[in-house]
Amino acid sequence: MSIVHAHGQHDSRADLATAAQARLIGAGEQWTPLRATVFGALAGFDRPVSAYDVTDAVSATTGRRVAANSVYRILDLFVANNVASRVESANAFIANVHPDCPHDCIFLVCDRCGRATHIDDDRITGEVRAAATAAGFRPVRPVIEVRGLCADCS
Repeated sequence: MSIVHAHGQHDSRADLATAAQARLIGAGEQWTPLRATVFGALAGFDRPVSAYDVTDAVSATTGRRVAANSVYRILDLFVANNVASRVESANAFIANVHPDCPHDCIFLVCDRCGRATHIDDDRITGEVRAAATAAGFRPVRPVIEVRGLCADCS
């Protein structure tokens, strides 16, 4: 069965934060004030951003300098729990608008504006996993990113 769809944003950042909080707590993690602030900063961007961009936004929000390594650890926790995704080709992070989505992500990354559209296509990612398995490789997480121009920029 193939599921193909593009994900849009939640109605509000509060809805997105609530979904992220529920996901982390459900995984046995804590939703600390710093984690909430980091998530809020990440969700405030409309494109994938670096950990340093998130660090700067958190520092501006809190009025004190936050260590980049603390933000990196939190972002890694978010990725491990599907609360955020890492756009590998951009070395950047983006809030996952569907943290309970069980699909492997495919990102369409615009080279002009930097936005990334997340789509799911179980047929494509299943074939990538099957090809890896056939080659004697045990796939953990396929990374599929397509670079190009989004509809607004093309």
